[in-house]
Amino acid sequence: MAEPLLTAQELTKTFGALKATDELSLEIQSGEIHAMIGPNGAGKTTAIGQLSGELKSDAGTIFFAGRDITRLPMHKRAHLGLARSFQITSIFLNFTAQDNVAMAIQAHDGHSFRFWKPARTDSKLQGPACEVLDKVGLAHRAEIVAANLSHGEQRQLELAMALATNPSLLLLDEPMAGMGIEDSSQMIDLLKSLKGDVTILMVEHDMDAVFALADRITVLVYGKTIATGTPERIHTDPAVRQAYLGGDA
Repeated sequence: MAEPLLTAQELTKTFGALKATDELSLEIQSGEIHAMIGPNGAGKTTAIGQLSGELKSDAGTIFFAGRDITRLPMHKRAHLGLARSFQITSIFLNFTAQDNVAMAIQAHDGHSFRFWKPARTDSKLQGPACEVLDKVGLAHRAEIVAANLSHGEQRQLELAMALATNPSLLLLDEPMAGMGIEDSSQMIDLLKSLKGDVTILMVEHDMDAVFALADRITVLVYGKTIATGTPERIHTDPAVRQAYLGGDA
């Protein structure tokens, strides 16, 4: 097997008396959709924060594309191709969908969001922004102010903003959160369409989505990895069934 795109070794993060991640280890292969699941409080979102650089690890190492990025800040990891999506502050509600994506491109290129006016008229930004919106199925909503988009469309826009930075690894924290059946189905189809173009690590509670999308699944319990494998293997793993899926799942 080829060298993993990302390797995390013995990551640990403590908040007071709570050990959110406890010597967590993880490998992500290039091109795969990898899901990270576990009970509430298992440390999944903390792990995503550590990988993205949003949270500084107390211990452990992270290698990305053969490079030690353990001490790199979030913006430098982003420039190497490591992007995180579905954060609360990722959408500018008073701007159009197209403007949001254009500003994401502008920021990734090293400019400030305060230069949003040039972003709205710069063809070097607007052209790529339109292409990304088309990729996520929002081309027809490009001129709609983000506040007027549906919840599902806002999730699509967040994904478009992350994809606009041309990431090689995309970290998704609960992409189906708050979605109804129809929106979830559309998001599953969208993520499937990205397969092979971008590697994805996602945290998700929707098990239907996880088993529909994931090539491999890592299960966390109390901040530790207890199993990693194909969906078929995870579904039948006795330790996983006991700890998370339920003994009769």
